[in-house]
Amino acid sequence: MTGQTIGTRGTVLTAVFVLGITSGGLVGGGVAHADNGIDTLSAQQIADRSRDALLSARSLHLGARGDLDGGNPSMVLSLTLDREGNCNGSVDLGNQQGSVRIVKRGDDIWVKPDADFWKNQVPNGGSAFAAILNGRYMKGSATDPRLRDVAAGCDLTTFQKLVGDNADNDRGTLNKGRKTTLNGAPVVPLTRIRDGRTLTLYVADTGKPYPLRITVRGGGANAAVDLSAFDKPVPTATPPPDQTYDISALLNRTTSAPL
Repeated sequence: MTGQTIGTRGTVLTAVFVLGITSGGLVGGGVAHADNGIDTLSAQQIADRSRDALLSARSLHLGARGDLDGGNPSMVLSLTLDREGNCNGSVDLGNQQGSVRIVKRGDDIWVKPDADFWKNQVPNGGSAFAAILNGRYMKGSATDPRLRDVAAGCDLTTFQKLVGDNADNDRGTLNKGRKTTLNGAPVVPLTRIRDGRTLTLYVADTGKPYPLRITVRGGGANAAVDLSAFDKPVPTATPPPDQTYDISALLNRTTSAPL
């Protein structure tokens, strides 16, 4: 097993989605505003305010599903994260390739791959890891190089930086659709077509103009990101000691493959 296996095919999926979506320039730049009634604004003004609202969030829940190139199984990510780097959630690699539970609190991180993950992602030695862990979490430090990618995916600040860095990439015309509802909430959809893909951003029309859903369709992509629970704290519960196994101790007991 490699640290990159969980990182690249796991929580860093967040970064993949964000880069693919914000490169369309849907969530633009601008200054903070407190007014409501965004449906009366231009498409760019709505995009600006949506970005500002997202960048102001202290924490949120992110749900991502699908893929951006059509060449991988459809993945599912469900993660609550904050600016302090705390997170709680899971990643499903799709097509019975395995899933991973992730908990991070402060400098500690717990990772629990399931049986399918060990079987498919770590064909050489995975069964040994699974047998020793016996359903327990691997526990380690967030600074451990073997868990660094996972820890980075837990940081809302990293997520927000990706959005901010890509906000001005605005190729393609940004269009505003008619006000509609998303899960019962009024939203204003914005769309942009570029490189054979249609990117759609659904912005909340009440309260802060948060981006509530972003979709990418066409050109081999079929992906969606849902954002919710803004400024609600990440769950503080962590796995108890009897459900954890120190990652270094685990490696000392297995010689088939390095983590």
